[in-house]
Amino acid sequence: MKTSVLLKRIVLILGLAVVGGLGFLYLKFPDIGEKKEIKIAHTEAQVKRGKYLVDNVAACMGCHTGDRDIKKLFYPVEKNAGAGSMRFGEDNFGVPGTFYSKNITPAVSGLGNWTDTEIFYAITAGVSKNGNPLFTLMPYTNYSEMDEEDIYSIIAYLRTIPPVENKVEESHANFPVNLILRTIPKAPNLKKRPDTSDKIAYGKYITTFASCIDCHSQRDKGKFVPGMEFAGGVTFSLPTGGKVVSANITPDPKTGIGTWTKEVFIARFKANRLRAKANPNIAPGEFNSVMPWLEYSGMTDQDLGAIFDYLSSLKPVANPVQVFQK
Repeated sequence: MKTSVLLKRIVLILGLAVVGGLGFLYLKFPDIGEKKEIKIAHTEAQVKRGKYLVDNVAACMGCHTGDRDIKKLFYPVEKNAGAGSMRFGEDNFGVPGTFYSKNITPAVSGLGNWTDTEIFYAITAGVSKNGNPLFTLMPYTNYSEMDEEDIYSIIAYLRTIPPVENKVEESHANFPVNLILRTIPKAPNLKKRPDTSDKIAYGKYITTFASCIDCHSQRDKGKFVPGMEFAGGVTFSLPTGGKVVSANITPDPKTGIGTWTKEVFIARFKANRLRAKANPNIAPGEFNSVMPWLEYSGMTDQDLGAIFDYLSSLKPVANPVQVFQK
């Protein structure tokens, strides 16, 4: 057999293998198991609980509102809440592609024609209405471990917010992340919310709901660097200049929060809300933060205190961080 013919056959076989592999990947994944149909009661109590979770614990509007004033401290959400279009790219968040947050208002261009079931599995399994996987900036791997009733409450509240028509640009993941993404969504592993009397378990629940680990932990190829969870050091570029680096929130006494008291921890959130109210405007190159201080400061003292209790139970990690860099 001539070499040229052999090479053509090898190329053909490899081509068929690639096509077959891609076909399997797109047919098999995302695999989130069998969906159960969900119909939420949308009670007043659910809406109230959902508002608290959306606005303060999960801080959904912080990422799902692109229309924010970059010249104000902590980028307050002042209009078009939930309309999406916030951009996350390689240049500002170091992500593998360009992603835009979705419109989660009950508008036609948002969740207006989504069922409760479709919203539920987007939040807890990371699969969109059309069956495509969501990028993990949406922390569905965290929400998949939350209490079912809390997820129901979030959906109930989202149905009540003002609709804003805003067609969001398509997101694009770089190769091969666009393929890997299809394998990440899994069936939800929902758990009951721990009793508040179990401070560590309840604190872990609230910390997971707030997705603290996502911004306060360095990653390598998409996975947390072992032993560096919550130790900070993740860099974000600010639109007005400079870079902000997530803080070490392990109980290390020198580089983390090991010398803090619960009262000091809670007071930091409340103080930043007052700080933003008193001096909201910042000049180019001045300090700002992508940390959703304004949202988290609306958490109850009990929930903020529970987060502190959980963080204090973690292994201290020595990792000095310069929070703001010009």
